[in-house]
Amino acid sequence: MSEAAEVEPVEARSRVGNQLGRASTTRAGMWFWEVDRVLLLLALLLIAIGLVAVAAASPATARRYSDATHIVPPMYYFWRQLMWVCVSVPILIFVSMLPITLARRLSLIGAAFFLLLLVLAPVIGKEVNGARRWIDVGVSDLQPSEFLKPLFIVATAWMLSFRAKDPELPVLFVTGAMTALIGVLLMLQPDFGQTMVFAAVWLILLTLSGISGVAIGGLMGTAVAGVIAAYIFYDTARIRINSFLFPTKEAALADRYQIEMAHDTLTAGGLTGTGPGGGQVKFKLPEAHTDYIFSVIGEEFGLLACAVIVILYAAIVIRVFMKLLDEEDAFRLLAAAGLAAQFGVQALINMAVNTGIAPSKGMTLPFISYGGSSMIALSVGMGLLLAFTRRNPYLKRSPYTGRWSKT
Repeated sequence: MSEAAEVEPVEARSRVGNQLGRASTTRAGMWFWEVDRVLLLLALLLIAIGLVAVAAASPATARRYSDATHIVPPMYYFWRQLMWVCVSVPILIFVSMLPITLARRLSLIGAAFFLLLLVLAPVIGKEVNGARRWIDVGVSDLQPSEFLKPLFIVATAWMLSFRAKDPELPVLFVTGAMTALIGVLLMLQPDFGQTMVFAAVWLILLTLSGISGVAIGGLMGTAVAGVIAAYIFYDTARIRINSFLFPTKEAALADRYQIEMAHDTLTAGGLTGTGPGGGQVKFKLPEAHTDYIFSVIGEEFGLLACAVIVILYAAIVIRVFMKLLDEEDAFRLLAAAGLAAQFGVQALINMAVNTGIAPSKGMTLPFISYGGSSMIALSVGMGLLLAFTRRNPYLKRSPYTGRWSKT
């Protein structure tokens, strides 16, 4: 090999090193040192696990949706998910590189846009299994509520952050009215599970914003009353709760079958699983690639693999909250904490349903369940979370004064 050929790769590596080194002033270089690389790695690890899980669940779902006139290829859902991952990861990186002000501004605009789509969903939406949650956009079905979740959190965090300047501002009532409106629109679809996520995250944000314990207690009482009212007046909620508490009721048998089948699939592989492709109970499981993918993981890769996934979700939430302990900007604190809470609450609900300790809700497992709309929306949310937790590598907080200064 000639000397010139040997020098070229060295120079190329040097250019990459200069672009990503601590002294780099390029946007990519600054992003590389500002972003929480551990948090980014945990998100990418979940996405990789999701691809393996969808590959395991795809044959069961393909068989379920095949008939005499249309045969779905066994790995159809895996290849589709791989395509969505290739679209979503660049979106995640791009959003994480946005300046804080621009990220906030775009989130507010996006929240208004997807709230409008949520209003239109029951009218122009596509009906699937009796629910109108999706809007057909050609290449895929778009679920407005998935995109609205992270944008709603940023908008709510922005409004609540004004309490730090003026505690008398009526942000509690404004954000409460917005949450109630979204809840009503979701229940019209119907989507009781997503309603619970929006309400839970709003309560978490209110708690972090510093409202009084009396107000929190009142809101918790209102939430309990709301669940009772939903059971009495809202058919979807009543059927879901009946299927969980009173499985002998005829109207609840279908939902109860899903819960019991999910539990049987989850435990069929024991601690270590049957091995990739070895699961058989998954072929009896409805929506194995979306709502009940956690059970498929349990069958083929074992309960130990499920425990690892639980630890990964917990690690993301804990890392974000630990990182925010010394955050002084009220907006960044609330936005990042809210996004992490939404991620954790959604994962917790899905796993609770799969393990049989909560009624069925149609909730996907973040970054693991199949779905283009869900994958892109989660990538936007994680990108915003990474953007709001970025730290300047040239600044260091003094342990004495608490001020930031150059290192």
